[in-house]
Amino acid sequence: MKVVEQKGMYQKFPRSGKDTRATHYCPGCGHGIINKLIAECCAEMGLQDNTIFVDPVGCGVFTYYYWDAAHISAAHGRASAVATGSCRARPDAVTIAYQGDGDLGAIGFNNAFQAASRGEHFACIFVNNSLYGMTGGQMAPTTLEGEKTTTTPFGRDPSLTGHPLHVCEVFNQLQAPVFIARTSVADTKRIMATKAAIRRVFELQKEHKGYCVLEILAPCPTNFRMDALKAAAFCSNEMEREFPLGTFRDTFKNASEAPAAPEVKVESPYLAVKPVPQVKTCAELFAEKVEVPPAEDDASVPERRFKFAGYGGQGILSLGLTIAEAARLEKRHTLWFPSYGPEQRGGSANCSVVVSGRPIGSPTVEHPDVLVCMNQPAYERFVGDVKKGGIVIVDATVPVIQQPPEGVRLVVWPAIKMAEDFGVPKAANTMMLAALTKLGCTGLATANLEQALVASFAKKPELGVKNLEILRQAVERL
Repeated sequence: MKVVEQKGMYQKFPRSGKDTRATHYCPGCGHGIINKLIAECCAEMGLQDNTIFVDPVGCGVFTYYYWDAAHISAAHGRASAVATGSCRARPDAVTIAYQGDGDLGAIGFNNAFQAASRGEHFACIFVNNSLYGMTGGQMAPTTLEGEKTTTTPFGRDPSLTGHPLHVCEVFNQLQAPVFIARTSVADTKRIMATKAAIRRVFELQKEHKGYCVLEILAPCPTNFRMDALKAAAFCSNEMEREFPLGTFRDTFKNASEAPAAPEVKVESPYLAVKPVPQVKTCAELFAEKVEVPPAEDDASVPERRFKFAGYGGQGILSLGLTIAEAARLEKRHTLWFPSYGPEQRGGSANCSVVVSGRPIGSPTVEHPDVLVCMNQPAYERFVGDVKKGGIVIVDATVPVIQQPPEGVRLVVWPAIKMAEDFGVPKAANTMMLAALTKLGCTGLATANLEQALVASFAKKPELGVKNLEILRQAVERL
């Protein structure tokens, strides 16, 4: 039998070590129809090589086996958050988040709602089959009143579990989205209307007009416990009664340019709702910050990994930021990654800093080249992880019972006492910066370290001057 090529989809779906043309969807499932429509629109518009799909957790989790385009797999409910990162990192591409009613309507609702409110430049294609299809047919936020599921065997009772969530209606209250619509794939006429809506979504995304959401009502015969025809009828007769079809908003219909957003009139004299400005892409935002020197690739610059640890309130996180800022001033690639408990002060805190001449893959530092410890718990926790040839700088108040690994240099430095002697007890982290500066283990210029230190006190410039003064005095004493 000759296999007819389907534009926009792979010719084989090699799952679990098998080459097959069968999808994982159940017979009669709406997802299969929707997948085909999306693939057709993407291919017909020539967008396959410029489209990034964000795949959800749910029945649509394996779309990367089917659509011939770029894919990113997101954690449960986080497709809209990942799509936000995608469209900001690649403003030139078309980003489509594909989500189900459990993925978007439940665990991921705030992610999706906030992305819509910001007017992010991606589209969300939201499949609503009124229940959790992949995990056994449990009640979802969109389950109809009286609908029987595995967790509502007697029907959904609004007095116990609330009313169905109307995603389009909720999103339609926001100012930023440019397109909001609800369609269905219950029969041929509705399928054709859905394809037109999907094409419209791709058109708007191709032109980078703004946030779009397309809700598609879909049958789920397996969990409806019906055959395909009855499931489709349930979708048309029951679901559409709760979720009416239609286009709620199409801002750019019959218009080539964005119209001025109208000012919203409100009754209260104490409120003034202003139009939401168009969200800029990351490329535009970066272009505005011309004063920030961009990182320059230089393979000759060795990568250094730092770990700063101690109690909250000792300036550990600020010390890490100072190193990262100094690296930025030297046009190095740098990342700062904090870790701390719920206590603002007194609890354990640490941060990782990576400085490199090349792009950095991960901000985590498991084996630091430089470890700075301000208390005993931090020293005991991290000293064994320092790389051979590395250095540990520990405050003199810490009893050094455990020796560092072989080949690791240990420097005991009285940072806390020196800060007290200078009359600035909270400047112990600045004293640690003095040790780092004198020992030269940061690989960064002293001038940039000093400038970064002063910049960390931007809100209190007098403290910046004082800390710079005692930093220089401490370095001279070493």
